[in-house]
Amino acid sequence: MSIQTTIEQKVSEAFSPEHMEVINESYMHRVAPGSETHFKLLVVSSQFEGQRLLARHRAVNQLLADELAGGVHALALHTLTPAEWQARGGVPQSPACRGGSSS
Repeated sequence: MSIQTTIEQKVSEAFSPEHMEVINESYMHRVAPGSETHFKLLVVSSQFEGQRLLARHRAVNQLLADELAGGVHALALHTLTPAEWQARGGVPQSPACRGGSSS
């Protein structure tokens, strides 16, 4: 099973999101084609109501601890309540990679 599929399943089961996007951004970095090392994760869940951003991110990081300890090098998190998602109106753009790793 791919890392992306694993992330999708774990997040779906844990947070019952109203909206979720798992975007593999590995192609934007200096990695082998087909790599699964850099992801953007957008989760819209009512379970985030009343939680500060840090608590939301900690919950996701704890859920995905095995993936982060393994092949996932970077995970950009966007954890929103349904009201926050509605106010934002979409997925934020990722900045361009500035290099950093030659491997």
